[in-house]
Amino acid sequence: MSAVLSVSSLGKRYGDLQALADVGFEVCAGELVAVVGPNGAGKTTLLSIVAGIQPPSSGSVSRSPREVGWAPQQPALYSKLSVAENLELFAHLEKVSDPRAAVARMLDQTGLTARAGEAVGRLSGGNRQRVNVALGLIADPPVLALDEPTASLDPGQRERLWQFIASLARAGTAVLFSTHNVSEAQRHADRVLVLADGRLLFDGPPRSLLLEAGEDERGDLERALVRFLAMRAPQDVSA
Repeated sequence: MSAVLSVSSLGKRYGDLQALADVGFEVCAGELVAVVGPNGAGKTTLLSIVAGIQPPSSGSVSRSPREVGWAPQQPALYSKLSVAENLELFAHLEKVSDPRAAVARMLDQTGLTARAGEAVGRLSGGNRQRVNVALGLIADPPVLALDEPTASLDPGQRERLWQFIASLARAGTAVLFSTHNVSEAQRHADRVLVLADGRLLFDGPPRSLLLEAGEDERGDLERALVRFLAMRAPQDVSA
C-alpha cells in the first residue's frame, strides 16, 4: 500500500532541549499506528507537528495542516454550545464548502445525531471525546492525529470510542495516536512507534516488539516495552 503520510528526518528543538531528533516514518491509508514511550519522549510534540499545530525545527511532513485532523488530549470544545453548533463552528473555521452537510455527516458517523441539540457541557466524557474527534474529522482529512484519545474515559467509553476509531480506519482514514495505555496499542494498532528521548527506536507491528523484547507473540506488550527500553538504554546513553 502507498503511504498517505510521510514524515522525514523530523527534528524539534526548544532552546537547548532536543525534543525530537531525526524521526521518520510512513503511514498508509486505513492504518492504525500507535506512538508509545515514556513521559517526555516527544509523543505529543510529534503529533502536534504532524497536525501543523507547531512547525518542526528540521525535516518535513508530507501533508499540509488542512489534510490532517487533530484531536488534542484536552478537548477544544465550547461547553455552552450544542454538539451541532460546535461542529458547525469548526466547519466554518476549516472553510468546509458545505458546513451543514459536513455537520450532518459527522453526527451520523459519530452516532451523536440524537444529541445534536444538547449542550456539550452536559455530555458524558465519552461523548465529549467523540465530539472532539468529530471536530478533527469535520473537513474529511485523509489522516487523523489523536493525542491520548482515551486518557480520561472509563472502560465502556474507551471500548465505544475504539469501535468508532476502528470504523474510521476501515473506511480508509490513516490514524496516528499516542497512548500511555500500552494494552490499547497491543489490541488496536497495526504498528507501533516507540519514542524515547525524542528518538524513534522501533517501528513495526506489536508482535515484532514482543519478540524483540524476548516475549511470546501473545505476551504483555507493556512488559515488552519496559524491557525493550531497558535493553536500549546503554546504547542510547553512549550515542
